[in-house]
Amino acid sequence: MMKSVHVVAALVLSVAAVPSFAQEARVHGTIEQLDHSVLTVKAQTGDVLKIQLAKDTTVTAMTAATLADIKPGKFVGTAAHPGGPDGALVAIEVHIFADSMRGTGEGHRPMTQGNTMTNATVESIVSGVHDRTLTLRYKGGEQKVMVPANVPIVMLTPSDRGALKRGDHVSFNATRRADGAITAAHVTVGVNGLVPPL
Repeated sequence: MMKSVHVVAALVLSVAAVPSFAQEARVHGTIEQLDHSVLTVKAQTGDVLKIQLAKDTTVTAMTAATLADIKPGKFVGTAAHPGGPDGALVAIEVHIFADSMRGTGEGHRPMTQGNTMTNATVESIVSGVHDRTLTLRYKGGEQKVMVPANVPIVMLTPSDRGALKRGDHVSFNATRRADGAITAAHVTVGVNGLVPPL
């Protein structure tokens, strides 16, 4: 899904359980400390992980947003499942990208458990009683996605390591290297107590 933030897993895995060097695991947890290039995170599984941050590791700040923030012309990413009328896509969550992140992971692709990911520009919005239907346009196609009122909606903005503070919630893909070190190429951090969704 995107170089910033992907909505890629409904199941949280502990990196301690990664059996081989090349395999990645999605980690959700809380920052315990950042010591130079080592980020210590207590994962939701209870494991305490020390993540080696490379010089090119990027950070994205995630803030709360609402349906009203989704407007035509905005670039968004949404995980969805075919649970609507006649198999229509229904959003699981929606990420609104800052303008500087436009084009991130653009396209429509399958995910696990029959879900899909669509990163695209909002072409139009039709408001219903309890939801909105977005027409999302990307290179080579378009998708219509229903967004229920209770779906998590967040805003993504490029940030830096200064945003990685003790007690903040983070989400990232981690990889165990051959030497046993755990690394992350990108970290998403929730701002103002926000817990990043899936």
